[in-house]
Amino acid sequence: MTQVNIHTAKTHLSKLIEAALAGEEVVIAKGSRPVVRLVAIRQGSFKLGLLEGRIPALPDFLEPMPDDDLSRWEGA
Repeated sequence: MTQVNIHTAKTHLSKLIEAALAGEEVVIAKGSRPVVRLVAIRQGSFKLGLLEGRIPALPDFLEPMPDDDLSRWEGA
């Protein structure tokens, strides 16, 4: 665990952030009293096509309707 005072934290913030990202526990103290802990935020991974092959193919809603379906929609 690394403990630094506020002045040192302001001076070396980027190094402290890198230490936290590497998994080190970083504590910022006011005087000798710990007040803040720097922790890395877990980055979620976003993956396209996660459900590919698990759901059936959807119809193409931008494709023109067949004439008989269109006439039923228009009430003709």
